[in-house]
Amino acid sequence: MGIYLNPGNKGFRESVSSEIYVDKTGLIALTNKAVNTEQKYICVSRPRRFGKSMALKMLAAYYSRGCDSADLFRGRVIERDECFQKHINRYDVIYVNMQQFLIGVENQAVTHYLEQEVLEELREEYGGFIKQTDVGLADALKRIYARTEKEFIFLIDEWDCVMRERQESEEMQKQYLDFLRKLLKDQPYVALVYMTGILPVKKYGQHSALNMFWEYSMINQFAFEEYTGFTETEVRILCEQYQMDFEETSSWYDGYRFKKFRHIYNPRSVVAAMSCRDFSSYWTSTETYDALKIYIDMDFDELRSDIVKMLGGESIRVNTLTYQNDMRNFMVKDDVLTLLIHLGYLGYDSQTEEAFIPNKEIVREFENAMRVGGWTEVMRVLKASEKLLEDTLRGDADSVAAMLDNAHTEVASVLTYNDENSLGCAIGLAYYSARKDYRLIREFPTGKGFADVLFLPLPHTNKPALVVELKYDRTVTAAIQQIKNRHYTQALENYSGEILLVGINYDKDEPDKPHSCVIEKISR
Repeated sequence: MGIYLNPGNKGFRESVSSEIYVDKTGLIALTNKAVNTEQKYICVSRPRRFGKSMALKMLAAYYSRGCDSADLFRGRVIERDECFQKHINRYDVIYVNMQQFLIGVENQAVTHYLEQEVLEELREEYGGFIKQTDVGLADALKRIYARTEKEFIFLIDEWDCVMRERQESEEMQKQYLDFLRKLLKDQPYVALVYMTGILPVKKYGQHSALNMFWEYSMINQFAFEEYTGFTETEVRILCEQYQMDFEETSSWYDGYRFKKFRHIYNPRSVVAAMSCRDFSSYWTSTETYDALKIYIDMDFDELRSDIVKMLGGESIRVNTLTYQNDMRNFMVKDDVLTLLIHLGYLGYDSQTEEAFIPNKEIVREFENAMRVGGWTEVMRVLKASEKLLEDTLRGDADSVAAMLDNAHTEVASVLTYNDENSLGCAIGLAYYSARKDYRLIREFPTGKGFADVLFLPLPHTNKPALVVELKYDRTVTAAIQQIKNRHYTQALENYSGEILLVGINYDKDEPDKPHSCVIEKISR
């Protein structure tokens, strides 16, 4: 076993020996299907702490020749797959973490450094076939294959660190991509490439330098959805095991949404919450809010407005196709939003092509970034939101209307009222602090229409539910009457307790006091 060539199974053994281990070995069935096919080039991109390195350790343990990993997979999902025995410990694996090579050099010699390190181990194993000292890595592998027909599996972690940490050096990036293309594309010794990072493959113009790769990203994970993070079923099991409230776990760490798996959880944060028995933001331990601040402060048309709308619970349509898959070249606001999707700061629904802030943990990160970023008007609204909720729960409709007037004045520069939908976004922002005790649902289906906003209390909070109906240039009486006529409260069939009916109207012809409010209390 070596450092880069056939690294063995120690890394995966540590994973399965950990207090919390969720079986994701079904991923191997997908990579086995890709071996020696046109789909053998796989690039999987996900945010930090979404299990990328753990997956690579698992694949290294499974494929690496020279070790016996059967015991590590005994009883796991993959053991039941018909191809399990066909591929286990049958390949030479080259496993590299590009971050380590980038740290080791200060200039464009990163690829040379990588070649020398891997070649040193190859010579120990296959020295008789690569006697020249000046031979490159690709040529050495071709000679080994020509003499032995040995195929290699390449596992590349942090593949995109050059793009992220050498953003200003286009020449270094291009040299690096050309190196990968020469090493991997159309080479007979390649049985499989599994490459992971935060960003998809870098584009140059209209073409990708590594156009042979099949890409699985936070825009669309395709068959890899289940292995992107923890599924709802897996989290329910952990919550039972650690006696943690599932609804609270969901509000903190759920929100990454794909076509088949509509609820994907941040795995690192779930593990931390279960281990610590505490719901908190564990995101900041891996990345500071300064990184987010840089991007949300970019002065693109309506970007700030879109951020405010998402803080208010709205989803924003995003064109993800113009993004160049780097952290430097932004042409329009959609490029910035797409990067935030890849970084995990935004969730994305590929069916509706909309982005949104996924959960309470990420909301906290936006709040931290805005607090130091000059978003003073928005921060004043957020700070006032706790009193707004208190006044609502007390049934003080006049105070609620007055506070909504103030909130509207604060955010008027970045958020313009023009219909009930924009009003709903502003209401969601004004009630920001309610998220600690409530699950906020916009356009809640009731069977006879949609309630504009539902505040559903989290378990054990002892708070009443709020059904909010919004009107634009109508009356609060019409709002309350619609809740009653359409029986919106009947949709809360699994809820028993107090319900507050909240009718809010915005009248654009009343500039001094545009908001009016009525609050009624019922029980069920």
